Amino acid sequence: MPKLKTHSGAKKSFSVTKNGKIKRSRAYKSHLLNGHGKTTKVKRRLRQGTYADATNESAIKRMIPYK
Repeated sequence: MPKLKTHSGAKKSFSVTKNGKIKRSRAYKSHLLNGHGKTTKVKRRLRQGTYADATNESAIKRMIPYK
């Protein structure tokens, strides 16, 4: 069977944990970070990673087959 191509964007955005869960970072963290944009509380929450939803897990795992 031929080798599979890894999705370039997915390999930079997701990682697989030891138990097979998909780790991801949070969105909305690129701009409007001071003043009228986001509060300190919101920005602190955005720093923490989280896990991808179970409904998207199989699609993400197909995009990063060797990770």
